[in-house]
Amino acid sequence: MRDYSKVSPKFWTGETGQELARRGSDALVVAMYLMTSPHSNMLGLYYQPVLYMAEETGLTPEGASMGLQHCIEAGFCDYDHSSKMVWVFEMASYQIGSELLPTDKRCKGIQKDYNALPNVPFLGPFFDQYRQKFHLAEKREFVAKEKGLQSKTLSPLQAPSKPGTGTEQEQSKGKTEGASPKEKTAELDLGFVLPDWIPKEPWDGFVEMRKKQKKPLTDRARDLKVSELQRFQAAGHDIGAILDRSTANCWIDLYEPKGPPAGEQQRQIV
Repeated sequence: MRDYSKVSPKFWTGETGQELARRGSDALVVAMYLMTSPHSNMLGLYYQPVLYMAEETGLTPEGASMGLQHCIEAGFCDYDHSSKMVWVFEMASYQIGSELLPTDKRCKGIQKDYNALPNVPFLGPFFDQYRQKFHLAEKREFVAKEKGLQSKTLSPLQAPSKPGTGTEQEQSKGKTEGASPKEKTAELDLGFVLPDWIPKEPWDGFVEMRKKQKKPLTDRARDLKVSELQRFQAAGHDIGAILDRSTANCWIDLYEPKGPPAGEQQRQIV
């Protein structure tokens, strides 16, 4: 467990902090927790199960998940659900410094901690962001575990793979980037079946609105929205009306209507 963490007062007035504030208290609690988590490290890239987050902040598991999703959408962090690893993008700058001299002994410590990280998708992006600031020498490359491979260390001067020699994951990514919009949609939606209790037209309208707002739903965000709708439905609310309301107002989030459900209101009137 770390003895202390640095949190800048600018967190509250900066662009990202203000965006988190607009998204609600759960987002702010999760963001502050991630910067001071007892499981964190100075890199800001560490193991952080959502259940730990809920237990240690006092939020419900659902509240912690939603707060985390808001942090991701606000550009504060990213999260890999398969490994339960979080990356708080600017945390290393706050905890270590905006830039170190090449002779600073901490540079070797940062490289050592980076090398010790598990095989996660953030290895390459982290190196690219902090290579010059902390004078990192060895870059690690993420390889999907299901291929039976491990992450490997690359020299920053190593030439990229020749066409056709990259990993299946890289080749698949290239195919997706070169595919038509219809092919991309089919690939992204593969495996997702809209629950029959969610009306298709309002759902499609909400998804399309999110795309036009340049906030397309990730797989995880989609699953969280479905969970929200399931909770709203259990409370007796009209799911289609909730979706249409967010779409009409260009809201990227879904909100539970205030007051009792419409059916309950009618019973009270009678």
